[in-house]
Amino acid sequence: MEENLVIVESPAKAKTIGNFLGEGFRVLSSFGHIRDLSKENYGVDIENNYLPEYIIPEDKKKIVADLKASAKKASTIWLASDEDREGEAIAWHLTEVLNLDPEKTRRIVFHEITKNAINEAIENPRDINQNLVNAQQARRILDRLVGFELSPLLWRKVKPSLSAGRVQSVAVRLIVERENTIDDFQSNSFFRVVAQFEFKDSSDKTHKFQAELPAKLKDKASAKEFLESCRGAGYHVLDVTRKPAKKSPAPPFTTSTLQQEASRKLGFSVAQTMSVAQRLYESGKITYMRTDSVNLSKSALAGARDVIEKEFGKEYSRTRNFSTKSKGAQEAHEAIRPTYLEQKNIEGKRQEQRLYELIWKRTIASQMSEAQLERTTARISISTRSDHLAATGEVIRFDGFFKVYMESSDEEADEKPRGLLPPIREKDPLHLIQMDATERFTQSPARYTEASLVKKLEELGIGRPSTYAPTISTIQNRGYVEKGDRTGSERNYMVLTLAGDQLKDERKSEVIGKEKAKLFPTDIGGLVNDFLVDYFSNILDYNFTANIEKEFDKIADGEMEWTQMISSFYPGFHEQVVQTTQNSKKPTGERILGKDPESGRQVSVRVGRFGPMVQIGEASEEEKPRFAGLLKNQSIKTITLEEALSLFKLPRVIGQFEDEEVTIGVGKFGPYARHSNKFYSLGKSDDPFNITLDRAIELIHNKREQDKNKIIRKFDENPGLQILNGRWGPYINLDKENFRIPKNKKTEELSFEECLRIIEKAREAKKKKT
Repeated sequence: MEENLVIVESPAKAKTIGNFLGEGFRVLSSFGHIRDLSKENYGVDIENNYLPEYIIPEDKKKIVADLKASAKKASTIWLASDEDREGEAIAWHLTEVLNLDPEKTRRIVFHEITKNAINEAIENPRDINQNLVNAQQARRILDRLVGFELSPLLWRKVKPSLSAGRVQSVAVRLIVERENTIDDFQSNSFFRVVAQFEFKDSSDKTHKFQAELPAKLKDKASAKEFLESCRGAGYHVLDVTRKPAKKSPAPPFTTSTLQQEASRKLGFSVAQTMSVAQRLYESGKITYMRTDSVNLSKSALAGARDVIEKEFGKEYSRTRNFSTKSKGAQEAHEAIRPTYLEQKNIEGKRQEQRLYELIWKRTIASQMSEAQLERTTARISISTRSDHLAATGEVIRFDGFFKVYMESSDEEADEKPRGLLPPIREKDPLHLIQMDATERFTQSPARYTEASLVKKLEELGIGRPSTYAPTISTIQNRGYVEKGDRTGSERNYMVLTLAGDQLKDERKSEVIGKEKAKLFPTDIGGLVNDFLVDYFSNILDYNFTANIEKEFDKIADGEMEWTQMISSFYPGFHEQVVQTTQNSKKPTGERILGKDPESGRQVSVRVGRFGPMVQIGEASEEEKPRFAGLLKNQSIKTITLEEALSLFKLPRVIGQFEDEEVTIGVGKFGPYARHSNKFYSLGKSDDPFNITLDRAIELIHNKREQDKNKIIRKFDENPGLQILNGRWGPYINLDKENFRIPKNKKTEELSFEECLRIIEKAREAKKKKT
């Protein structure tokens, strides 16, 4: 009999823990959850107090069988899945499915994968926390009920294959409402006055600096009047104020702040950050990465102090205990930090190195001294006016934590660093070099980035550390939101300049609205949001969603029964779905653009069965309407009549290749080139109205080469059976029907017979579901 069996949820984690435990322990992975809710009847027995109906997926059956066999041989089973609610649920499912004997089963948790942490966990096992399990079940069941009720409603009322979810729909609402605010925003202009001065000190050395009029001037006339009044004026230093200031470091990372900062500093997506952090945790390099705590352990505080004093000196060290402000913070007991603080750099992939370095710097900086600053403000009098100008400067007297790390912000692009002012004193005369009054404009709120959306969700109390990344990925994968760039547009502005006694005005231009990696709602996203807000405003209410999260927290703390929480919500929600199904109108987002000059028929845009489209004519007319799909960069909210009519120029023939016509068109999946009855997608930068024959031929050649590499293996026994390389990895294809290869199978070793067995099992499983 084996002495000890340790079960974790991932192979990487199993390998790291196995290295620490050594002989007498066998560490196996469950590869995540070993069972899930059935897709029949919601997977929930609503009439039986919302009893969940769990099934073991086909690709997990062999894993379960192997774990059962190993568990029977073991004297003690240690369930070592993650310490959050999801990890607790995995441990519970293992106990239930493997039918583990409570007498020889132990639950252990740790927030870092180190030898000491694992040994300490083994010395202090505990029972499975059923409250955490129930909180996870409540979230899973509530989200299943909401999704399975709302999604079919959207299929009938908006468009097939759509989905809705409790948190994802609220995230989409935030993005849509921000876009609406931007669309409705009316920018107002004003004038900002900045003067460039020259000053000679006691040693006759010349210094230059700038000062600004604190008030904004409302229009060009006011700006011109101000500059006119400054002709020939004298300028003196009215007074100089120097104030010391301190800047304190930010706390160590939580899940949310790590996602935000990795986005700003490293350009990582939220999903990418969590994927890299997961690898760092499972390889024992950082503590658990799903947490909303900013606390550091005593050993971590001591370790940080040692590193700081050794590397920078005692004056740079200041131990701090941060307190968690986030409501309901319970996911883990410590912030994200390196497991070994003396390890400044690590080996591994470049992404892992960069994220680890960010975590190391943030952790160390949090335990360093404040930065000591001196801020100087000088008021400058104008002899011809009662107004005064203000010059500000800032100097770092002691860099403190700045030596290691400075936190970024979403608004930092608008902030200008302030340097040191020259040694000016009260009553010093100044020489005006030039004074500019520059037209500026009020700005609309910025579109969300992934990072700023996470910050907003956290501020509203929506979601928890484990839900931010999947929520943001889901709304993009579902086509409700797109992450993209915008080149911007040109805008003119005025600059009035006073130099000597000459006053001139000049028109200049600048590019505005340039966006990078921002979140834009799609037409479908906007339409779905409007429909749900109209008929389910209570579900999409920000406070409602935040209160649901609080109830999950209460369940986790044992203060609420999970079935009570579901039953207080579901009956009313279900009735709402029934009433909406019967009484709601089908939204289309239709806009009338005008008339087609050739036929005189109405031209409109709307969302149809296959997405946004233009329609010439009406269904009530004798002649059938004509339809054309919008291009990816077009929207039913902004497309013009001219742009809409140009879509009917497609499909168009652009030439011949291999004695066959090459045709350009737009289909369900976007712009394409068609040749010899095969379709080739155009690239993102290809314009279907201007693409050349040479470019189309290049795309055809590229796709042919790609298709060659797609085939991993063919079988002589049946030419219709192939193993192919797909976007998500290898899969089996039989007569145009695709089958997933189980994770425990090695693609290169699959025989013809094994492929047939996989196909047979998949078909049987599909029959059972239907």
